[in-house]
Amino acid sequence: MPTTPFGSPPPSFRLPDETRIGRVQLQVSDLQRSIEYYSSVIGLRLRSTAGGTAELGAGGDGPPLVILRERPGARAVPRRGLLGLYHFAILLPDRPSLGRFVEHVGRLGVYAGSADHAVSESLYLTDPDGLGIEVYADRPRTTWQVNGAELHMTVEPLDLRDLIREAAGVAWTGAPAGTVIGHIHLYVGALDDAGAFYHAALGFDKTAWSFPGALFLSAGGYHHHLGTNTWAAGAPVATDEDARLLEWDLVFPAADVEQAARSLTDAGYRVTADGADRIVVDPWGSPLRLRARPS
Repeated sequence: MPTTPFGSPPPSFRLPDETRIGRVQLQVSDLQRSIEYYSSVIGLRLRSTAGGTAELGAGGDGPPLVILRERPGARAVPRRGLLGLYHFAILLPDRPSLGRFVEHVGRLGVYAGSADHAVSESLYLTDPDGLGIEVYADRPRTTWQVNGAELHMTVEPLDLRDLIREAAGVAWTGAPAGTVIGHIHLYVGALDDAGAFYHAALGFDKTAWSFPGALFLSAGGYHHHLGTNTWAAGAPVATDEDARLLEWDLVFPAADVEQAARSLTDAGYRVTADGADRIVVDPWGSPLRLRARPS
């Protein structure tokens, strides 16, 4: 952890330190095309496919990370974006793995944006339907900087040559064991409303709020499990006719699932039950599933 505590806690219920992101479910227009992309470019492994749905994960025997659901004819995301998904972020276990991914993308000739965020180093890609993907590695928490109560996050050029040196000549063979979904980043209509839902009602800490048009939130002192921004202000909300985020999971202990659901309900948001899970939809139509951590 940084030597100085940071962040602004919510007014009542606070998500537990153990909170993590689980699966991401995406609606795509062509399942086979998307399987090929997520396998060959992103490096996820196909776990299963049936009935217009595919599950993909990293190396090892961890749970699926991305679930693709086909809707033939779904519209690609326009360049200006739609309210809903900005990107989902795949967190690699270490910097050498990111260096190998940099080499892999370059070898394929696939365009990727890049940035050094001080707390992490990131590549940005777009899938065949225009859905945003970040692939990143965290810097050690002891190097994170704090300005007052706020975590310092920035956008600077990424040293790609240094990352490739870190790869030490080892080839990329796909997302390694230990890869997880690190965070979700959403286009929203208003940051105040995003704060009311995700901070005050759901229970995330605010971690960074001075970045233009953006608010970052987390649990357990992470830099962010969730980013929100208004960079697509005025765009419509993603619909069933669009390639889009269908659902994302927030995973934490079972007792806290009930407390989080109660906090959301008390704040006036509608929470529905799906077995032991609880589902809530944010003000811009993005469904969030609250799941109990497997024992």
